[in-house]
Amino acid sequence: MENQEITTHLNQRFGDAMQHSPPDAWQVETPDFRLLVLLSTDRSWLRLLIPIVPANAAQPYFSQILEANFDLTQEVRYALHQNVLWGVFQYELASLTAVRFEAAISRLLGMKQEGIDPFFNALVEQQIRQIILAAKQQGQSLEETMQTLDRLYSEGLMGNLDDSSEYKQQILAAWQRQLERLWMEED
Repeated sequence: MENQEITTHLNQRFGDAMQHSPPDAWQVETPDFRLLVLLSTDRSWLRLLIPIVPANAAQPYFSQILEANFDLTQEVRYALHQNVLWGVFQYELASLTAVRFEAAISRLLGMKQEGIDPFFNALVEQQIRQIILAAKQQGQSLEETMQTLDRLYSEGLMGNLDDSSEYKQQILAAWQRQLERLWMEED
């Protein structure tokens, strides 16, 4: 892929949001994201970068993020630099195709859009599974586990929620859905 092809693809996809700093840098900036396109010093490698969240926001999920790099991210990766969690794609410029370039941009934009939500959700699911396992080890049924959770909320151990609040009912309904979804999977 040549520099002009990079400029053309970025311009077609992002229009006026694309800025080019010849000969080796491009930037796309919108209200939703900032995408950096850089060539290596010797101009043989291309790197696409998109900041996702500050590193301190991602820190509780580093284990899940590393697992995602191994299992899910395909040609893009999560990386830390300058206290920021980035989405990164690196590829040898000579063998880079337009299809691969466009796919990498799409994957990075997807990573940005998801943020750290998938990692938060995975951590929550892991903790729910631990609650289920503990409840089953104590011989509790699903209904008894829900009663325990209701009591813990009522006593303020899991948050200060008024017993009659609609918010508490929504939280308990969410617990019910998750417990029902995962109950049979845990032994």
